[in-house]
Amino acid sequence: MLPVIIHLINRMRHRPRQWAAMQFLLAATRSSTSHSKIKNWLILAMRILAVLLLLLFLSRPLVGGWLGWAMAAAPDAILLLVDRSASMESRVAGTDESRREYALKLIASAAGEFENNSHLILIDSATRKPETVSVASLAELPGTQPTDTAADIPAMLQAALDWLIENEAGTAEVWIASDLQSSNWLPGDSRWEALVTAFDSLPQKVRIRLLATTQDSLPNTSISVSELARVQSGETGEVRLAADLKRSEATADTAAITRTLNGIATEFETRVNGQSTRWRHRVEVGDQSGGWGKLELPADGNPRDNVTYYRYSDDHPPAGLVITESALGPLWQAAASVADTSGRKPAKRLPPNDFNSSDLRDITLVVWQAPLPQGDSATALRQFVNEGGRLVFFPPGEAATTRFAGLGWGEKQEADEEPFKIGRWDEDQGPLANTDEGLLLPLNQLTALQRQRVLGQAAVLAAFNDGQALLARQALGQGEVYFCSTLPLLTWSELGGGMVVVPMLQRLLAAGSARLQRDSVAECGKVSAGDLQLEWTSV
Repeated sequence: MLPVIIHLINRMRHRPRQWAAMQFLLAATRSSTSHSKIKNWLILAMRILAVLLLLLFLSRPLVGGWLGWAMAAAPDAILLLVDRSASMESRVAGTDESRREYALKLIASAAGEFENNSHLILIDSATRKPETVSVASLAELPGTQPTDTAADIPAMLQAALDWLIENEAGTAEVWIASDLQSSNWLPGDSRWEALVTAFDSLPQKVRIRLLATTQDSLPNTSISVSELARVQSGETGEVRLAADLKRSEATADTAAITRTLNGIATEFETRVNGQSTRWRHRVEVGDQSGGWGKLELPADGNPRDNVTYYRYSDDHPPAGLVITESALGPLWQAAASVADTSGRKPAKRLPPNDFNSSDLRDITLVVWQAPLPQGDSATALRQFVNEGGRLVFFPPGEAATTRFAGLGWGEKQEADEEPFKIGRWDEDQGPLANTDEGLLLPLNQLTALQRQRVLGQAAVLAAFNDGQALLARQALGQGEVYFCSTLPLLTWSELGGGMVVVPMLQRLLAAGSARLQRDSVAECGKVSAGDLQLEWTSV
């Protein structure tokens, strides 16, 4: 109403008086009265609009570059959620500040207006423990320093919600400083729906404000170990590892990698194509009982993601177990065989009815070609996979309603005139990845006359031209479950040639050795519940 009152007062400044000498002028101007009214209405409208725009301008958050918070009423509590993940150490282009340092400066500047009237509570991404802080000490606190961990934004908001409930706070604001990495925000996480409902149901008013540190950063390359296995190659032990290199710019270039193994550093160069490349490497370790190492990149836009560590343990030879009653048993045994001092030792074979949990004691891979397991057999296999073992199912030939790890077998399908052909497969990771020399497995030459449909949601590592899965993967605990939709029989496919099924099963044998070796690869802040139960020793 204020603009309207001001407008009316302004109109009343000039009181009308009758003056005969001016009547002829009034008569002359009556023709323009309608235009004058329109002008007055427009002036009134513009004054109202100006006030509304001013209010909107002042209501925008200060940390977003606006001035509204300085004039807003101070809340009882301000919860500062600070993302300390490694990505927040990216240097802001044109400055010598990291995104974390930039965010802390803006938070300190904004919070200074409220410090005398509001409680400032810090919740950092590493500890998620609420702590009362002051603006002056914010940048120096242990809870605001850089870390190598990931962030879990839903968990941080849950910690903020718990604090608000436990302390019965009045009006509150939650300030979130983050670079909006999807791996930290987890947009598909089921916790978001519960958090929104919980915040909406709070009796007090809670406002959530976001400081997005998404400024341009200096070029950066990160490295992380994705696969690690110790295997016996001939008469010597060998460590095989794979590292993922990710770049902020999609340019083809070489990357220098320094590998340190038990204190000895060696430099390598690898080609990086695009923004992501998987680098595979193997090193002989002889009969060493175990050791550790690291991979390191040169300094760049983010110093916190240039080093990744790994450890290998004692040698535990892989061993395979084949569960089937079909004539393919000897082929599975040969494909899943392991090398020993006398040559190659075929995998052990059992019919499904004779299988029990004790048969899995030293096993790293189970090949199952029979109806899906149920009861005690299914329970034993789930435990086996949870511990890090690998389990691969091949078609039994008949559809069934039984599921394992959410997957099952549908109807058998036969090709019409043209055989089924492979349209795509994952060349970077998994049992069908390229060799260490960069050579492709010949899946593009593989054809199938019959296949059995894989039911359920899973990661498809290889698919036919029509999108149906050839090989699907389901993660379960520390291990993985695979479903292959065709058989190495000439009436089914050309899989029996050995150029695909043998390397696939040999890789799964080696990967399953993690069950016995207890070598874990995990990102700081994302250690699994199973790993937390292990005994950890500093090296």
